[in-house]
Amino acid sequence: MKRRVFDTMASAGAIVVVIVLVVAGSLLLVAHDFADGYVHTQLAEQRIRFPPAAAFDHPDGQEITSSMIPSVSQYAGQQLVTGAEAQVYANDFIAVHLQHIGGGKTYAQLSAAAMALPKGSPAYVAAEAKVQSVFQRTTLRGLLLEAYGFSLMAAIARWSGFALICLAGVLALFAVFGFLHARATDEDEELLPPRRP
Repeated sequence: MKRRVFDTMASAGAIVVVIVLVVAGSLLLVAHDFADGYVHTQLAEQRIRFPPAAAFDHPDGQEITSSMIPSVSQYAGQQLVTGAEAQVYANDFIAVHLQHIGGGKTYAQLSAAAMALPKGSPAYVAAEAKVQSVFQRTTLRGLLLEAYGFSLMAAIARWSGFALICLAGVLALFAVFGFLHARATDEDEELLPPRRP
């Protein structure tokens, strides 16, 4: 095979790969914008706010605990609108309250214990109220962690999109150099010269 033909074919193939990489990278960036914007919009509509800064000055062990200060206090008074904020609120605020309310038991465990009590008894009514409280907080926590998961996928899509576009740029340079090398190569030059006996 002639060297010039090989260089031209390899460079043309590289251009096709560049186009594929740019399209894939662009689609990943569009996916990032959609997911990130969707998470922001959905969280903003819920109008969840972090406790005010003053609440962290004197943790009372009920609403605010000392364990919340390093993570939750950094967002004090702000509206929850990002995946990172959703993760902090879910894991470091709601989860702490769930521990206090349920005594370390899950919704399923508390529900099973409540069902074992005589219906209508004061113990059943109190246990069922606790079950409902834990259920609501567990549901909110799950939804916030789902929002965090989508925001994380959006971030991965963004960096993957940038990486593919950068890779396409490098490959495009190699393709240009391949075409230039093909032009500078003698028309009769073989890719692998024949061996001499």
